[in-house]
Amino acid sequence: MCFAAAALTAADAAPRGEVRRGERAFQKCYACHSVRAGETGLSGPNLRGIIGRRVATERGFDYSPALRALARRHSRWTPRLLDRFITDPERVAPGTSMSFHGMPNARERTDLIVWLRRKR
Repeated sequence: MCFAAAALTAADAAPRGEVRRGERAFQKCYACHSVRAGETGLSGPNLRGIIGRRVATERGFDYSPALRALARRHSRWTPRLLDRFITDPERVAPGTSMSFHGMPNARERTDLIVWLRRKR
């Protein structure tokens, strides 16, 4: 099992430092996404409660055909799917309109997912 997958399995028991690093990692996302309850109108969907949410279902957001196709292949955002997507969005959802090129650092992705998991 890779480091990121192992860390994701124990995400709820993560030390505080990982959560703080995850919040810092989110700085790469906040120009397009929010985790504030009810906040909409950004170029990306709200990520509050993303872990476990059905793919491409944020109310009021117009998803690209690439994300709607991803939703047909994967029903929910799991930590593993989110990790793969954050690593290389274009590879996981070819043709995505998301302009983010990916987060190659596994530790940074794990910290981000740990932090997102707490945003319910």
